[in-house]
Amino acid sequence: MAQGETINLETSLGYLLKEAASALRSAMEDVLRPLGMNVTHYSCLELLAQRPGLSNSELARGAFVSRQSMNVLLQSMERDGFVVRAEEAPTGRALPTQLTQAGRKRLAAASAAVRGVELRMNSTLDAAEQDQLRALLTRCATSLRQHAQPSTGS
Repeated sequence: MAQGETINLETSLGYLLKEAASALRSAMEDVLRPLGMNVTHYSCLELLAQRPGLSNSELARGAFVSRQSMNVLLQSMERDGFVVRAEEAPTGRALPTQLTQAGRKRLAAASAAVRGVELRMNSTLDAAEQDQLRALLTRCATSLRQHAQPSTGS
């Protein structure tokens, strides 16, 4: 963008995407809070259900949080009996994590609540529009990853 150009928030795709993401997260937090969970907690359980044995680092990337934050969450979930981690890494240093039966039960309630939010979000879109939106969002994310700017370290 040339110096002096401004972004019109009403038409900025980035801003509108952030606004939608914020509204989605808020709605998810609202339905997860009564279950004693937040979005990161739910994301971790969902990732483990779909990809058993993920490491702390893999879970952190999938839930969009730092490794440190994920480690604190996993310790809490392990104490509460929702996940178990290997005592020793089968290879390297990564400790694979698995859901327990209690974790699966907790996930079932959370998934139903989050599915309700997603249905509400999609309620004004027909199936073809939902497919198109999925494809467009995937293309946007792919484009940003392929053209990522190197970190400046600041």
